[in-house]
Amino acid sequence: MKLSYEGRSVMVTGGTGALGSAVLGALLDAGARCYATCWGTPSARFTYGDHERVTVFDQVDMADESVAARVYGECGTLWASIQVAGGFAMAPLLETSASMVEQQWRMNTLTSFLCIREAVRSMGEDGGRVVNVAAKPALHPVAGMAAYSMAKAAVVNMTQALAMELAGQGILVNAIIPSIIDTPANREAMPTADHEAWPSTAAIAATVAFLASPQNTVTHGALVPVYGRS
Repeated sequence: MKLSYEGRSVMVTGGTGALGSAVLGALLDAGARCYATCWGTPSARFTYGDHERVTVFDQVDMADESVAARVYGECGTLWASIQVAGGFAMAPLLETSASMVEQQWRMNTLTSFLCIREAVRSMGEDGGRVVNVAAKPALHPVAGMAAYSMAKAAVVNMTQALAMELAGQGILVNAIIPSIIDTPANREAMPTADHEAWPSTAAIAATVAFLASPQNTVTHGALVPVYGRS
């Protein structure tokens, strides 16, 4: 199936990172006008900074309600919002602080919620699409990841709740569930792992691009595994 985003605008939060950049590339190939957010400034690996159909909002904290409202307000009418922005932390229970739990909730859950809310305000009469990024530990808990797993489990629940709420407006809400993604940072952190078993950013981006596309007309409330062979 050939995807077409011609004449449509899409926000990708965290769009300058490894997965976000891959998603941007897939959307641009399909004709989308893209907006992206970045917590700091884009790294040297980000190649779309000068693209004529890309606008980057850098140094923005999308867990700040006023910032999220301002950024989305500057994008005009959106067709889709894809929440890639998030964060990761792990520690044994007795070393997991309240601040770590709060940080993971803000970076993963609150950011996604505020961005979805502001995106829905900006969607037109044709409806739209929302794609969230949860994580495999939200469904299959891993020791030492309580704070992260709780935050991503909330993203799972939010996805399904909003899918039910927004379907009547023609807004389809879904989430992908990645395992460990094949990125340079993950390879560096786990040099002896079987990297070939990890899903590539390009393969995940293709799944995201379909879920967010006008060609997806029936799938909503889905939690789509993108595990590769891991």
